[in-house]
Amino acid sequence: MNRMKAIGLAVIALFVVLMTGAPAFADDKGAGAFYGAGIGAGLGAGLTIFGAALGFGKIGSSALESMARQPETAARVQTAMIIIAALLEGATFFSLVICFTIGGKA
Repeated sequence: MNRMKAIGLAVIALFVVLMTGAPAFADDKGAGAFYGAGIGAGLGAGLTIFGAALGFGKIGSSALESMARQPETAARVQTAMIIIAALLEGATFFSLVICFTIGGKA
């Protein structure tokens, strides 16, 4: 099994473990609600940043590889890379705002 498959399986396993433990934090009374929302917002923000970092890394590596193979298309590739990165950044900020909003309501 290659390294990326192992990392993918570890992330999926972590996600399943965290989602099955969510009912323990679903208490809507007392301090349990605060901890549940805070933990959920923190995990959501962390996963958002992790996903964005993977996305930016993939965009950058693919663009550099493309520019190295065909230097004459570097300007078009760079423009497309910046547009895609801006869209990814917008989605990341939206997700972070949602996480912080949910975390702040507790």
